[in-house]
Amino acid sequence: MNGGLVRLREVLDQLTPSERKVAKFILEHPQSMIGLSVAQLADQSGGSQAAVIRLCKSMGFKGYQELMLKVAGDLQEGVGYGYQEIQPQDSIASIVQHVSNNNIQSIRDTLKILDVAMITKAIDALYRAERIFFYGVGASNLVAQDAQHKFMRINKTSFAFTDTHLQMSSAATLTPRDVAVGISYSGETQNVVSSLKLAREKGTATISITKYGHTPVSALADIPLYMTSTENEIRVGATSSRITQLNVIDILYLGMASKDYEQSVKYLEMSREAVQVLKGKS
Repeated sequence: MNGGLVRLREVLDQLTPSERKVAKFILEHPQSMIGLSVAQLADQSGGSQAAVIRLCKSMGFKGYQELMLKVAGDLQEGVGYGYQEIQPQDSIASIVQHVSNNNIQSIRDTLKILDVAMITKAIDALYRAERIFFYGVGASNLVAQDAQHKFMRINKTSFAFTDTHLQMSSAATLTPRDVAVGISYSGETQNVVSSLKLAREKGTATISITKYGHTPVSALADIPLYMTSTENEIRVGATSSRITQLNVIDILYLGMASKDYEQSVKYLEMSREAVQVLKGKS
């Protein structure tokens, strides 16, 4: 039972002012929150009892007790690396350390909010699919292409188009036998939203990979998968978000491969041999 602080940090900008007061108090004073009643937390945070209850619902918790248990789990686990911003004139050694630690922390935090039941549903849906379409724009499209490459290697018909017009055209041809996967850290990428809307209209199963919280992309997913990262408003491109997205894709890929392990190994060996032949000719 952990991941309460990660979830609070991720949904902070989506909360009402009253809920945000409560969330900020917990983030700044997590130890002080443990053992407090709803009324006591409301009083100390400057919020209201109703705001505490709404906050728990906004985070998808059954109640205040679940939130407290998850925050307590975070405290028991101890402090991780913590996120570090790159500063002007940082030494190369500092950049190496900060970037690596941020990526590690993002994966660790994502593990706290990944729902194993949802991962299992996603793997089952992908396994049954006749075709898989991965939708993403920009850095998320690179993740989509990586996913297509991996799934094709185990003989799963997959597509990831860089051209946004092709993405929409392909979404228009989806069937209930396919699966559409929308990849967007913000969860607000319009082209991914439009593609998943078309997929839903066609009766296609939809999976989303977005940051934690309520977003237009996750709202269109039958199976929403959540991740977290160090990305913020002042960013030098998608760095740790790309790493966590790739990590989720790897989980889905290996989970599906393990369902038919012998056949997957056979296809992987065949694809490896095909690539080796090309290398020999170059």
